[in-house]
Amino acid sequence: MNRYPWWKYAILAFALALGLLYTVPNLYGEAPAVQVSSGKATLKVDATLVTRVEQVLRDASLRADFVQFDGMSVRARFGDTDTQKRAKDALSAALNPDRGNPSYIVALNLLSRSPEWMGSLRALPMYLGLDLRGGVHFLMQVDMKAALTKKADALSGDVRTMLRDKNIRHAGISREGNAVEVRFRDAAAAAAGRRILSEQLPDLVWVETPDGTDVRLRGTLKPEAAKAVQDQALKQNITTLHNRVNELGVAEPVIQQQGADRVVVQLPGVQDTAKAKDIIGRTATLEVRMVNESAEAQAALSGGAVPFGSERYLERNGAPVIVFRQVVLTGDNLNDAQAGFDNQTQEAAVHLTLDAKGARIFKDVTRENVGKRMAILLFEKGRGEVVTAPVIRSEIGGGRVQISGRMTTQEANDVALLLRAGSLAAPMEIIEERTIGPSLGAENIAKGFDSVTWGFLAIVVFMCAYYLLFGLFSSLALAFNLLLLVAVLSMLQATLTLPGMAAIALTLGMAIDANVLINERVREELRNGLPPQAAIAAGYDRAFATILDSNITTLIAGVALLAFGSGPVRGFAVVHCLGILTSMFSAIMFSRGLVNLWYGRQKRLKSVSIGQVWRAGGKTTIAPASTPDQ
Repeated sequence: MNRYPWWKYAILAFALALGLLYTVPNLYGEAPAVQVSSGKATLKVDATLVTRVEQVLRDASLRADFVQFDGMSVRARFGDTDTQKRAKDALSAALNPDRGNPSYIVALNLLSRSPEWMGSLRALPMYLGLDLRGGVHFLMQVDMKAALTKKADALSGDVRTMLRDKNIRHAGISREGNAVEVRFRDAAAAAAGRRILSEQLPDLVWVETPDGTDVRLRGTLKPEAAKAVQDQALKQNITTLHNRVNELGVAEPVIQQQGADRVVVQLPGVQDTAKAKDIIGRTATLEVRMVNESAEAQAALSGGAVPFGSERYLERNGAPVIVFRQVVLTGDNLNDAQAGFDNQTQEAAVHLTLDAKGARIFKDVTRENVGKRMAILLFEKGRGEVVTAPVIRSEIGGGRVQISGRMTTQEANDVALLLRAGSLAAPMEIIEERTIGPSLGAENIAKGFDSVTWGFLAIVVFMCAYYLLFGLFSSLALAFNLLLLVAVLSMLQATLTLPGMAAIALTLGMAIDANVLINERVREELRNGLPPQAAIAAGYDRAFATILDSNITTLIAGVALLAFGSGPVRGFAVVHCLGILTSMFSAIMFSRGLVNLWYGRQKRLKSVSIGQVWRAGGKTTIAPASTPDQ
């Protein structure tokens, strides 16, 4: 009756082993490390940097526990802080010979002390949030009016191009606030213009009003179109901030939307507020210039003087390029950049979309410079680098531009990302900033750990005193639940915050409730006269529906917090929802597995150790430890 098949015990054993494997890394603590990441938008870090870092450390007679590439940066772990600082100095000197123009960011960091073989199995500790590790917190306000103004400027250029293409005369186009105004000399031209603009610019509402002898056509964005512009600006700003922070190697950053026009930026481990402002305030601008291929320019490539009106820049592979000072286009004329493939050669390519002004300029320039090279430059902190310098094959009109030739798919994605997220879509202003020191974070960890520990011990003492052996089974199931919850959070690489630790403590109280229901149900069946084996089976079976109902209702509240909450509320909701799921598994399947393992092998069970069993008529009995009939 109360026996599990072997495969259920195998599932429990596997879950226990998996829980131990992914929980243990959180107990090792952190070790000092050095992180090397890209210091330039056009420089990509790859696995080849690992060999270079190892060579620098060997030359400096420094021993690292390991050097690994994590996808965005190279990290080296050391045994003590003295070796860490010496390694940082050695790597900075070797990788950045020009201190004024560093190619790499060499920063101090912390890595888990867990064995490397655990890391190879992705058994990694949870990330620690800002309140536990320390760092800086910014609340940034996005200037939505500027986003709408920028959109209105782009629409003004589009309107001018459309009317010119259709040979419709006008008396002037201007932007008034977030609206576009077009003046016409007569009503017939105004009617024709309104018809064309309404068809080709459906996001604008056009209103015609007389203005003296002229007719004024005023176009304003529809409410839904204005909201779409603002949402897109906010998303692009968040993407750009992610790119900037990731390039500088800040570990586990939190960059998320708060409300309709605000962005929260949290940088754990960063203690220098000025440096953090420099990170998120980086500006990258794009420029398109023609390459100077004259004889003087060719001589300048070999070290000669740069011709008048030209400048020397480097391509991503380090090759010099001489470009004219005159700027053909800027990033303001670029609407989008996506990686793709050339329709004819099937080579990797980057597809650009320009606004009306940019399309007109680009068409004229490409028509006049077929066979020549055009350079796309990215400027950051006053220094420019050539992202790509393709050859113009033919005149390019329509605002659709393709860059191809000698690019891999990954390189095409990188170029598209640089061109697309080079600058912010709308200005942002820091309206709140906070700095949390590492000592306060360590204190928060200690207090949170103590609260969970003492809460767990208090529950164990009560359950063992009140339910005796069944209380011990419940306590072991609670420990198993805590083990699974931490393991799942570690496998998901979740960021643990103070609200998350509060959710863990709350989960303990909620998880033991299921075992209380089961134990009381077993007592009730014993009071009704059922034999112990039947009482155990009926107690677990009949308590299941109640446990399921209560956990589902609680899970619904947790999902609501997860869907509509943000920041600390969302962190609490994640741990809360996961805790409900793990508690269902541990309270029902694991605790019954223990009971079945202890009592299921006894064929003639007379009593169970479950504390006082209150019977009708005021009589009570103390259920002693089980004693099988011989």
